[in-house]
Amino acid sequence: MTVSAVVFDLGGVITESPMTAFAAYEREAGLPEGLVRQLNSTNPDSNAWARFERNELDVAGFSAAFEAEAAALGHRVEAARVLAALQGEVRPAVVAAVRRLKERGLPLGLLSNNVAPMERTGRLGELLGLFDAVVESSTEGVRKPEPEIYRRALDRLSEAVGRRIEATDCAYLDDLGINLKPARALGFATIKVVDPAEALAELSGLVGFPLDGAA
Repeated sequence: MTVSAVVFDLGGVITESPMTAFAAYEREAGLPEGLVRQLNSTNPDSNAWARFERNELDVAGFSAAFEAEAAALGHRVEAARVLAALQGEVRPAVVAAVRRLKERGLPLGLLSNNVAPMERTGRLGELLGLFDAVVESSTEGVRKPEPEIYRRALDRLSEAVGRRIEATDCAYLDDLGINLKPARALGFATIKVVDPAEALAELSGLVGFPLDGAA
């Protein structure tokens, strides 16, 4: 299978996964390992995190709801510390691959669950500028893994490049299997990002040229 367009997730793909920072906070606070992930995956369509990513809650509302969910499990969690963990470092090799794809003229999309619209200035703005379309849950009112947000990503990408991009034309990279499943059902070629180098090697095979800087 070959593809002619690529859609990337942000956290855990282009930037380091926040799961590492979540785990560090859990250790520091004496919380059970995996508690934040547990809270995020329990009632995944209606929990505090899901509502925050759909912009149904502001920061204060999220913090109160998230801390209440933790308290219901018998734990005291500081929502502010959890939110601070979302700022992952950029992975240079992945950004270099994005640039290489752009140089080759492939339509590129970014599809992110987030809690506030991303700033189009500074280093982040430069990164976002590499993509033809940027789709954010906080502005769309829907989030992954809801199928609608993948359809919107295809629509935005099609509008940006002036021709129809179908799911079967695209590869989609994400670090969470729950987010890959609906994309795959729609026809995307999906890549789960665990090791970035392995993911880029797999993507190289799909686009038909190397993404590691080789000629």
